[in-house]
Amino acid sequence: MSKFAKFMKANKTVKENEMHPVTKSLCDENGKPLEWEFKHITSKENENIRESCTVEVPVKGKPNMYRPKMKTSLYIQKMIAASVVTPDLYDAELQDSYGVKTPEDLLLEMVDDPGEYNDLAVYVQRFQGFNESFEDKVEEAKN
Repeated sequence: MSKFAKFMKANKTVKENEMHPVTKSLCDENGKPLEWEFKHITSKENENIRESCTVEVPVKGKPNMYRPKMKTSLYIQKMIAASVVTPDLYDAELQDSYGVKTPEDLLLEMVDDPGEYNDLAVYVQRFQGFNESFEDKVEEAKN
């Protein structure tokens, strides 16, 4: 048996998808808000999203020097879009019905109430594990 047996992929916990109501403006026949399905994204997917939302900006007073700046709102939009399983934000028919061409624009059209969108952003960030530090999680596991 390998000294790393406990670390093998077969021992890794699979993160389950979750259902969550997002907006009161999309309801079923009984008036109950539709639940959307969310999946966990990987660290690699998150890094790709973060990288795609980062631009180089010039440093004032220092010619030819640049620093990275993340477009936070775009990052949140892309992270939410990558997390949504249902509805399929990449579906052309759904995008066409709202007159948009990207999953992020569709998301903003479907959840057009700023308070609901903010609640969604908070929910997805927590769902993706941005709610507590790694040290907090280690301490909780110890108890």
